[in-house]
Amino acid sequence: MSAEPTTGPTTGGGISGITGITAPAGFRAAGVAAGLKDSGGRDVALVVNDGPSKAAAAVFTRNRVAAAPVLWSRQAVSDGRADAVILNSGGANACTGTEGFRNTHTTAEQTAELLGLSASDVLVCSTGLIGAQLPMDKLLSGVRAAVDVLSDDAGADAAHAIMTTDTVPKQAVFAGTDSAGRTYRIGGMAKGAGMLAPGLATMLVVLTTDADLPAPALDSALRAATAVTFDRTDSDGCMSTNDTVILMASGVSGAAPAAVDFVDGLTEVCLSLAQQLITDAEGASHDIAITTVNAATVADAETAARAVARSNLFKTAIFGNDPNWGRVLSAVGTTDAAFEPDRIDVTINGVQVCRNGGIGDPRENVDLAPRAVSVEIDLHAGSESATIWTNDLTTDYVHENSAYSS
Repeated sequence: MSAEPTTGPTTGGGISGITGITAPAGFRAAGVAAGLKDSGGRDVALVVNDGPSKAAAAVFTRNRVAAAPVLWSRQAVSDGRADAVILNSGGANACTGTEGFRNTHTTAEQTAELLGLSASDVLVCSTGLIGAQLPMDKLLSGVRAAVDVLSDDAGADAAHAIMTTDTVPKQAVFAGTDSAGRTYRIGGMAKGAGMLAPGLATMLVVLTTDADLPAPALDSALRAATAVTFDRTDSDGCMSTNDTVILMASGVSGAAPAAVDFVDGLTEVCLSLAQQLITDAEGASHDIAITTVNAATVADAETAARAVARSNLFKTAIFGNDPNWGRVLSAVGTTDAAFEPDRIDVTINGVQVCRNGGIGDPRENVDLAPRAVSVEIDLHAGSESATIWTNDLTTDYVHENSAYSS
C-alpha cells in the first residue's frame, strides 16, 4: 500500500482528523497558538508517545552552525529513546548562544514536568527567524496549552503549528502488515518551503509508527529512507541550521515487520513528504524530477543530477518554459562523474532533446505547461541511477524569501 499525502485547511479552526502523526496508535498530539507568530496562527506543536515502547531515532543537519534545539536533541536521543517532541515555529533559536541553549533546556524541562517525564527524553525542534531569542513567556505558555489539549486525533493541528512560510501542512500515512498478519501504520508530518538542500534531513519532520521495533532498527531504517528521499530533495542549494527528522515507535500494534518491508513503507512516507516540500517550495511553478541513469556508480548518478538541480540557469529556463538541454549538459560537465561528453542523452518530459551529446529531437516538442517536469540524463557509463527532486526558480522566489529563516 502506498503512502497517502494528507492535508487540511490552511486557515481557520476545527482542524482535526486521524491523519499524519496520530494515524499510528499510541500517539497524541496538539497544535496551539502561543503568540510566537505575528499571524496569530498555531505555533507550538507537541507529539507524545504513550508507549509501551519509547524507541526512537533521529537524523540532523550537517550544517556546522547547528541550532540549540539540534544540539539538545542530538544528545537526548542518543540513548535510542524519546517520549515526546515539543516543536515551535516563529523562531529558530539558532545562533543564540548560551541563552538560546538554556531556553531549549527550559522548554524540555517544562514539557517533561507537565507530562511526568524526564527532560532527557524530550526532544525539541524550532523553526523561524535565525538570530533572535525566543519569547520564553509565550513559548512556555504554549507548552502548557498544548499539554492541556493533547489528543489522538490532532495530527493536523500539529502539522499546522510547525508551518512558517509553508502555504499548506504536509502529512502522509502508510499502512502495512507483518508476516503474522498484524497491521501497523507509519505517519509523518513535515514543514519546509525553502532552505531545502540538506545533509541527512530536510527542515522539521516527525515520523511515528505503532510497529514494535527497537531503536537500532529504527535508526537503520531512518537513515536508509532519508538517504533516498530528504537527502535528494534540493530546492535552492541552501542547508538549514535546524534540519531534524525524528522517528518514534510506540509498539502498540505488536507488529514486527521485516526490516526491508519497514524501510520500504518508511521510504514511501518520507518520499511523499519530500515531494510535498518541493511542491510548496517558495515561488515555484514547476516540480522537477531529475534522474540520472546508466551511471558508473550511485554517487555519480546523484552528483550529476544534483548539479543540474542546483543550476540557476536551468531552473530559470524551466520557469520560462524553455527546455534548454544545453544548461543540463553544462551542469553535468562540472562534475567528476564518469562519462564521455559525446555519449550523453537528455530527455525532457519524454522528448529526447539531446542525443550523443548533440542535437536530438526538436525542443519545441517538449510541453512544459504541466507543473510536473521530468529530466532524464543517460550517461551510458554503467547501470546505476538516482533521482534528485527540485523546483524551478521564479520571480516570486526573492519576494517569498525576503523574510525567510530556517
